[in-house]
Amino acid sequence: MLYPSSELAKRIMVLAGQLNESTRQVLRELGLTTAEFDVIVSLRRGGSPYRQKPSELSRNLLLSSGGTSNVTNQLVRRGLVVREPDPVDGRGTQIQLTPEGIRLAEQAVKASSAAHHELWAGLPEGTVEQAAKALRPLFKTKA
Repeated sequence: MLYPSSELAKRIMVLAGQLNESTRQVLRELGLTTAEFDVIVSLRRGGSPYRQKPSELSRNLLLSSGGTSNVTNQLVRRGLVVREPDPVDGRGTQIQLTPEGIRLAEQAVKASSAAHHELWAGLPEGTVEQAAKALRPLFKTKA
């Protein structure tokens, strides 16, 4: 016997694949990897002064410390972030977006949002809102 949850899981996986592919396509056009996008958007989401400790980034993005370091090194070389001394802990550093990093993060969020919107552009009005509302109870937080 198949449960309704099996159909739901399958549909969510298909949607996730479509969303991931549309995001990757937009990011390629902007010259970003998914990991770079995740880092600059996480920094931007934190608000001014757009910086976090590397350990916070790793925890927020579920990356290893080595993975975070590798992505940060790429972003530093591109001038999108800088490493600065931690103002609270002189032994540590923080990763901060540069003005160019802020601009690219905002551009990438808008472009990926537009790409996601295009996926469902032909659906009847209200369908996406109804689907989002129906999925909310599945999450502990009301996302």
